Amino acid sequence: MGFMDILQIVIPSTLLWAAPLILTALGGIFSERSGVVNIGLEGLMVIGAFTGIVFNLETVQVFGNWTPWVALLVAALVGALFSLIHAVATISFRADHTVSGVAINLLAVGVALFLVKLIYDKGQTDIIQKGFRKIDIPFLSDIPIIGPIFFSNTYWTSYVAIIIAIIAWFIVFKTPFGLRLRSTGEHPMAADTMGINVTKMRYIGVIISGALGGLGGAVYAQSISSDFSHATISGQGFMALAAMIFGKWHPLGAMGAAIFFGFAQSLSIIGNSLPFLQNVPSVILLIAPYILTILALTGFIGRADAPKASGTHYIKGSR
Repeated sequence: MGFMDILQIVIPSTLLWAAPLILTALGGIFSERSGVVNIGLEGLMVIGAFTGIVFNLETVQVFGNWTPWVALLVAALVGALFSLIHAVATISFRADHTVSGVAINLLAVGVALFLVKLIYDKGQTDIIQKGFRKIDIPFLSDIPIIGPIFFSNTYWTSYVAIIIAIIAWFIVFKTPFGLRLRSTGEHPMAADTMGINVTKMRYIGVIISGALGGLGGAVYAQSISSDFSHATISGQGFMALAAMIFGKWHPLGAMGAAIFFGFAQSLSIIGNSLPFLQNVPSVILLIAPYILTILALTGFIGRADAPKASGTHYIKGSR
């Protein structure tokens, strides 16, 4: 197997596994840039995965080939609504952000599994018939060298996630909205003095976080697992959280970190087909993503500064 053959296997697989992490990490950035810590990303992915699969199964006869894409929009909407629980708890009732995030993770799993049992009378859903499949992107896949590596046997969702990351960077750092969002996460009192509604901006940040987390879960479920069960989302939300921190709360940095973690995850699937990993025990490849996540955070978390007011409550008129 030549070097080009290895790249044609590794890169599409890496981007496939990275896409859900990119989207969910971006959601975490919007929330924390507004000043609300959101460790409930795992729960938001669970809700998104559940919604995406159930909607796909129940409406495939209506939307046909468009079903996975419509399911993404519905999952994003449900994720946004579900994140309101976290927003109300942390912003309006000033609950501890970490405790609320943990509650979101537990609640999401409980609600999703209860509804799966109620709807399908078993512990998991059926397998979807219309999911995201490998494609050759027209025109781009014909480019010499680059085309076969990046645009053949790949997924539309991988490039949608990258495009959304670029858009998120532009919104956060190049627009008035992004400036207001960042100001509420850095110095809410100063933002309030300038006439910015801190509560409103934080609600918007958390809702966007829920939408992107739900989107990430639905992308994962419809492109990788093809069904929903208790094990569909198993740590990916925490990897996205790690990618956000590793990327220093910057959309493009988080995207790079998510691609790194996606590469680690993909090795557990494609490792046995690569010459230099054929003799590595499969258990090592399975735990590699989590080990690399810990190592990455151990090495870089001390140098990554969160928004200064992230995790703190703001009461108008208080100092």
